[in-house]
Amino acid sequence: MKRIIKIGEYETGLLNNICDVEGVSVGHFTIDKDNIQTGLTVILPHQDNLFQNKVVSASYVYNGFGKSLGLVQIDELGIIETPIVLTNTLSVGKVSDGLISYMLKDNKEIGRSASTVNSVVLECNDGSINDIQTRAIEEEHLFNAINTATKDFECGSVGAGRGMKCHGFKGGIGSSSRIINIGSETYTIGVLVNSNFGSSNGSDLIIKGRQMGPLIKDYELEKLEDQGSIIVVIATDLPLDSRQLKRVCKRAELGIARTGSYAGNGSGDIMVAFSTKNIVTNSAPCEKILRFSDSYINIVFKAVVDATEEAVLNSMFYATKVKGYNNITYKTLDEYINLYKDLLLDNKVL
Repeated sequence: MKRIIKIGEYETGLLNNICDVEGVSVGHFTIDKDNIQTGLTVILPHQDNLFQNKVVSASYVYNGFGKSLGLVQIDELGIIETPIVLTNTLSVGKVSDGLISYMLKDNKEIGRSASTVNSVVLECNDGSINDIQTRAIEEEHLFNAINTATKDFECGSVGAGRGMKCHGFKGGIGSSSRIINIGSETYTIGVLVNSNFGSSNGSDLIIKGRQMGPLIKDYELEKLEDQGSIIVVIATDLPLDSRQLKRVCKRAELGIARTGSYAGNGSGDIMVAFSTKNIVTNSAPCEKILRFSDSYINIVFKAVVDATEEAVLNSMFYATKVKGYNNITYKTLDEYINLYKDLLLDNKVL
């Protein structure tokens, strides 16, 4: 993914997305059919059997206006054992059912000789653009997204981001990564967002410190308060434990705030983080793990804040215009490029 804007001092990985973390892949399924403008996005933490090889994880709810599934067990056990799926609010139940079917396919012991499975499904409300009552997502759409997951995935108005808006503009899927050096070791942090938050018509939008609200004067959407949501998924190969990953999750909200969010009453700001370093197999009474020192964690916090801010902006830079079922068309941010062109790398976008 081409880097459009540089946020912070750290360099990105080769792809500048969450898949710069080794083993991670992302898949989309998009529905673009008349009034149905929706989809789902799947994040695979690694390519092995996740139920057998769980990843250490944590979640954090900054503002809980949301209907996500699986967060309670993540917080209790500190592990993720299924792909992470992003979709729209009214499709959470159907997606979870499909995800359980997917896990049962390769894990016949679930619910019998082994415990049940904790499906992780995260949501944002795309009802401003998509006719959400259709609940158009089906099990085969989920299987398609998982089976076509790749490292170099699309961003913008795709997958779960199809019907999303951000600061009154078209939003959706955005991603970014950071490479950090600590001692003699090099680590990668990747962030993926589904952006669906912010006050309407760009009134609170900030791009790399520039207040855009006073500059955007001809966008005639009604000015409304922040009533949207954002999902943030953070991946890393750092050997962080669940407690440390929760601390990392909390810092993502600072990156969101840098783009102009104040986490309004109706906003669901949900963060999930995982580490690919220490795999949990439950195959022995005790397992050896490598643990990162808190004395060096500040660089991790800063990298996550920067990558989250850039991922949110990328979700808008890469978005394409979509006409909603209510006949409202949310503009793309690039229609106002002359107001921020000097902030971009090489003064250009896509």
